[in-house]
Parts: sequence; C-alpha cells; structure tokens
Amino acid sequence: MKPSMFNCRVSFARMEEGIGPLYPVVDDIVLLQRLLALGVRTIQLRIKDPNEPDLDAMIEEAVASGKTAKAQIFINDHWEKALAAGAYGIHLGQDDLKDADLEAIAQAGVRLGISTRTAQELDLALSIAPSYLAIGHIFPTPTKVMPTPPQGTEQLAKHLKTVDGRFPTVAIGGIDLSVASEVWQTGVDAIAVVRAVTESGDLPSTLQSFSRILTEEARHEHSASV
Repeated sequence: MKPSMFNCRVSFARMEEGIGPLYPVVDDIVLLQRLLALGVRTIQLRIKDPNEPDLDAMIEEAVASGKTAKAQIFINDHWEKALAAGAYGIHLGQDDLKDADLEAIAQAGVRLGISTRTAQELDLALSIAPSYLAIGHIFPTPTKVMPTPPQGTEQLAKHLKTVDGRFPTVAIGGIDLSVASEVWQTGVDAIAVVRAVTESGDLPSTLQSFSRILTEEARHEHSASV
C-alpha cells in the first residue's frame, strides 16, 4: 500500500533556480522545445489523456530536453512514468495526491508541485511541504472544467499571506498579458500560462512582453505609485 499523503514525513527537494517568473503549461513537445530554445527555464508538460498512445515517449523526450537545456521540466499527473524517466519534477492535483507515492517521489529527489483551489486544500498542501504551491484558478479558464469558482487576485493575495514565503508560489488560471501585471503585483513568485503561449501567433514577442511585466522593477514601480 502506498504511504498516505496524511502520514508522509519526507522532505521534497527544493528548486535551485527558483520557479519563475513565467511558467508555461503545454501539451506539445515541439512547443516545449521552442520555449526552451527561447530561454524559458521552468515548463510543465500536461497530457490529460491517459490513453495518449505516445505518452511514454512524450514524457521521456520532455525530460531529456529539459536536461539538455538545464531546465526545470515538471510532468503533470503521470508520476510513475515521470519517475521512470528521471524527471526533474512532478505536478499533482488534489485528487492525484490520494494515489501517488509521495515518499517514492521525495526519496528519488524529484521536486513536487501541488495544485490548490481552496483554503482547505492550501492547508493540506502546506502540511505536505512540497517544492512549490500552485494557487488557482485566478480567472475563468476554458482549458479545463473547474469545480470551484475563480478566486481573483484579492483571494490570491490572502492565500499568499497564509503561505508567508515558506514555499514558492504559482498563480494559475485564465492569466494572459492583459491581467499578468495585476496578478504579479500580489507578490506571487511565478505566473503559469496556458493559452497565452499555446495560442500565441508570435511566441518570441509574447515572451518578451511577459518579461517586461514580470520583473521586480515593475512590481516595485507599481508599489511606489499606489
């Protein structure tokens, strides 16, 4: 029987390079490799279909590409395959936590990111002490069906106070260039984006625009003006 997440007493590896500020979530290896070539250093491969015929190969190629680029590649959900491929990190949702062998993940030195949607889920994730915490969804998003309403930046800021800098934090859900600055001003460590990169018609320009927004200087300038 796998160790329960409630009695897991292991320590997850830290992220040496930090997590942010931009954290794309993609389901395509070619796009992942393009992002790496453009300098992005933290990316999540999220393949939701467990019956994807090329799943093993995609995970292996993502892991290998990350190692070549010395980047931080997280594999969503498929923790056993990620461990077998020697992944840098694994990202799990709340439901996935129930079945994952957290001790095996920790003992392998693999980083763990956990999704949270409510204050209760955040408290549970904090008790597990992962490598980072994802907080969402911040705005409405069509990329997946969500069981909870959007949280907005005010609730995000409250969650960040609960975390109190103990772990890196990622905001996710419906975030694009039009709202990135608003999210960034909450003090979150990284912003996860999906459609903003998967639907971009000019990926280098999109990344440059995010880079201008997601700087400490931009955050400080905003704070000084309010």
